[in-house]
Amino acid sequence: MGIIESVNSTVNGIVWGWPALILLGFVGVLMTIMTKFFQVGHFGHWMKNTIGAIFGDRHVVKHTGDKSISQFQSLCTALAATVGTGNIVGVAGAIAVGGPGAVFWMWLIAFFGMMTNYSENVLGIMYRRKNSEGEWCGGAMYYLRDGLGAKKGCRQIGAILAALFSCFCLLASFGIGNMSQVNSMVSNVKTAFGIPQIATGIFLVIAVGAVILGGLKRIASITEKIVPFMVVLYLIGTIIIIGLHIGTIPAVFGAIFKGAFSVQAAAGGGVGAGIAMAMQMGFKRGVFSNEAGLGSSVMVHSNSNVKEPVRQGMWGIFEVFADTIIVCTLTALTILSSGAIDLNTGLMTQEAESIGSSSLMSYAFSQTFGSLGAAFVALAILLFAYSTVLGWSHYGSKACEYLFGTKSIYVYRVVFVVIVLAGSVMEAQLAWDISDTFNGLMMLPNLIGVLVLSPVVMKVTQNYVDRRLHHKNVKPILSAFDDIQAEQEASLSDTDE
Repeated sequence: MGIIESVNSTVNGIVWGWPALILLGFVGVLMTIMTKFFQVGHFGHWMKNTIGAIFGDRHVVKHTGDKSISQFQSLCTALAATVGTGNIVGVAGAIAVGGPGAVFWMWLIAFFGMMTNYSENVLGIMYRRKNSEGEWCGGAMYYLRDGLGAKKGCRQIGAILAALFSCFCLLASFGIGNMSQVNSMVSNVKTAFGIPQIATGIFLVIAVGAVILGGLKRIASITEKIVPFMVVLYLIGTIIIIGLHIGTIPAVFGAIFKGAFSVQAAAGGGVGAGIAMAMQMGFKRGVFSNEAGLGSSVMVHSNSNVKEPVRQGMWGIFEVFADTIIVCTLTALTILSSGAIDLNTGLMTQEAESIGSSSLMSYAFSQTFGSLGAAFVALAILLFAYSTVLGWSHYGSKACEYLFGTKSIYVYRVVFVVIVLAGSVMEAQLAWDISDTFNGLMMLPNLIGVLVLSPVVMKVTQNYVDRRLHHKNVKPILSAFDDIQAEQEASLSDTDE
């Protein structure tokens, strides 16, 4: 175990070190520039065609009769995997280590991450194909193999990177998408309600198995009900606390911006250490929360019934916006306004430090709601982590399908359910650390693919803007494959666009 921890620590230091984080930021900045700041310049358009369309376009929420899922279901399943413990425990940890300034850098990486996630989804739709069951298959492995691999002399490189991405994704699904989440659930339930971990674990085996063994359709039908409910409930709780401490909000924002550029570390250190630590923690936990750049959520976005790549790309923008700019921000404001952090020094107060950084949100809610507050946070973590397990089960199944074929999916799902029980009784820290490493390993081949195929994203985006916003009569670009392009183009309507 010592050797495993040592090796993992070394690899983790590389995949989540400054070179990888700089690459992540560079890709986001590049895609923002190449799409002419789409997330800002067309803010109203993508808001209208995502969250706005839920209430006015039946095609967005309408359940399909084939193997695809609706655009709203694809968003909810993706958010199910991204809106998880990272939004509560991850944000608290970032503030505890990097100070309030980490929140600023979390915002910054999310701003550019919107266009990274957008690009992943555009490429996912462009290079997706249908399997023998008639279900769409898309994701980083496909645009690495068929996109990057189509470049001159890159066939083998594309195939190798696609296989590596799939392997890392498969392993990560058992860790960050299963054992770590399950362990968080059973631990919080035991602390809040006194229920033994094994009892909660057995319940979760049934609750998870009943959903994922039914396939993507059943997963999507559950997540489209759970995700809106849990997010709205959580937002209401945080807004109440922030409202009760509204007088501290100016000081909170002051601490965030001051801490982001402080030359002194929040917990001590040399000159410049404060900026470096705040930036690194903000970047790491921001990406951990919204997964922009990992290439994970594109695997479910590619199952959407949408025909227009940019339309699904806009759902990717909204996904990062909702996860980090809204949910993570409200978490941060709740913690910082509760008194858990000294806004002058950026350090945890003595009382908050005694309970640990992972419980800062429970502390904040308990300060306002008493014991009910801690129970509420435990329930929120339960719902967030449960939905993450459902979402990641799909990611792992698509990686397994790519590596071993369609028939392997059911075996994967059975193994996934069995591991749920193991996660409920194991020590989770190493699982968290290893899972974090596999997440980072997924990021590297995916970002290479997005970089190489960035001209495709730019071309598809410009084509959409010319047709939809400038009303030019140009041929739509819907797929990299002629047969799918012809099929999608024949059935494309104004509503589908």
